Amino acid sequence: MKNNIIDYKNIHMLGIGGASMYAIAAQLHHDGKHITGSDMQESNHTNYLKSLGIDITIGHNLDLLNNIDLVIYTAAIADDDPELSFAREHNIECVERAVFLGEYTKDYDNLICISGTHGKSTTTSMIASVFLEANLNPTIQIGASLKKINGNFYIGGKKYFILEACEYVDSFLHFHPTSEVILNIDDDHLDYFGTLDNVKKSFKKYAELLPDTGYLVVNIDDKNTEGLLNLKKNITTYGIENKNAMVQARNITLSDFGYPSFDCYVNNEYLNTFNLKVFGKHNVLNALATIAMCLNYNINSDIIKNALKDFTGVGRRFEYLGTYNGAHIFDDFAHHPTEIWSTYNSAKRIKHNETWAVFQSHTYSRTVEHLEDFADVLSKFDNIIISDIYPAREENIWNVKESDLVNLISKKNKNVLHIPNFQDIALYLKNNIKENDLVITIGAGPVNKVANILLEEK
Repeated sequence: MKNNIIDYKNIHMLGIGGASMYAIAAQLHHDGKHITGSDMQESNHTNYLKSLGIDITIGHNLDLLNNIDLVIYTAAIADDDPELSFAREHNIECVERAVFLGEYTKDYDNLICISGTHGKSTTTSMIASVFLEANLNPTIQIGASLKKINGNFYIGGKKYFILEACEYVDSFLHFHPTSEVILNIDDDHLDYFGTLDNVKKSFKKYAELLPDTGYLVVNIDDKNTEGLLNLKKNITTYGIENKNAMVQARNITLSDFGYPSFDCYVNNEYLNTFNLKVFGKHNVLNALATIAMCLNYNINSDIIKNALKDFTGVGRRFEYLGTYNGAHIFDDFAHHPTEIWSTYNSAKRIKHNETWAVFQSHTYSRTVEHLEDFADVLSKFDNIIISDIYPAREENIWNVKESDLVNLISKKNKNVLHIPNFQDIALYLKNNIKENDLVITIGAGPVNKVANILLEEK
């Protein structure tokens, strides 16, 4: 950047409605900056920013770029975007979101970054909940909505910034963390990374960003994190299966509704018993990561326990939405086979009649890369409905079709259908689901609209 971030007064944001971008916009507005922005679609985020008095265009408006010092854009913005092209032609400084956020967060005493292929939003929310419970007044930015802060960001003090750090396009390499959590490493975003080995290399670079005094918390149960264990002095490992874990869950039990409780041991000494209101073994691991990080900041285990006991999850992470004719409706952001396995295992532990998985694959490249694995895990549900693939940023250069996935699933489970339209999916469910069935909309795209249709029309 040519100038220090505090020198910029007039800032225009492309893709301002994104989860991170709208949080940044609100924070900059709070700081007294003059913010404008654009997005391709109206949303709750853009409406909220408009309520603050921020001038937002749905579509493009080059007039908003008059007297602008800086343009911030997301990685999803194309190089030939009219506003980005105009800014560059007129020598307005332009920076990508992660670069900007990396510079902005330098102003905080502690930048606590939570990363990993799976579980970032939930664990960031857990850690944020503990810091709030401890009255530490953190500033927070999460990729999903947390009820405790009524959204995905919270503007607190300058001592702690708790940040969900995404690995896609190496975004997290622009940050300057003082502490990191690495939850797991898996073969996702291969449209950018190409191979799992490249994903591992990126996480290694990320861990190396820490200063020698920084805290690194690593899931030792995940075999792909092995290359990180000798990088830093202040490493705290956690796990369930690996007996060498410094922070470990033992004596895990489940309530009738599937909520786990466990005894936590630190260096083989009993610390406390923790009771969760979120499902699955993966959330026990997320809780262990939270405990490990919060102990590094000398937060009392009873405070951690109380915060985790009250934590009911974040939006779209196996989120319980309500009932339709006695069937229980859930929504899950899972868009990778590993995540869907966690969703399936969580559902399996709830007393129910039949399961209904309504799946929308996210991006063509991910569909092609994991086609067999998607089919394998989805076939485990009693009934499967496949919606149209959500393209996000991609063109279908792979010529992959929904029928490719349906055909693979049908070899293992005949109860699979392709229904393109959300309204038609909801209608089919209304005519077929029974009392105590579990209906789970699964995917990172707008497939949750199916659940919303059911609940709005019950």
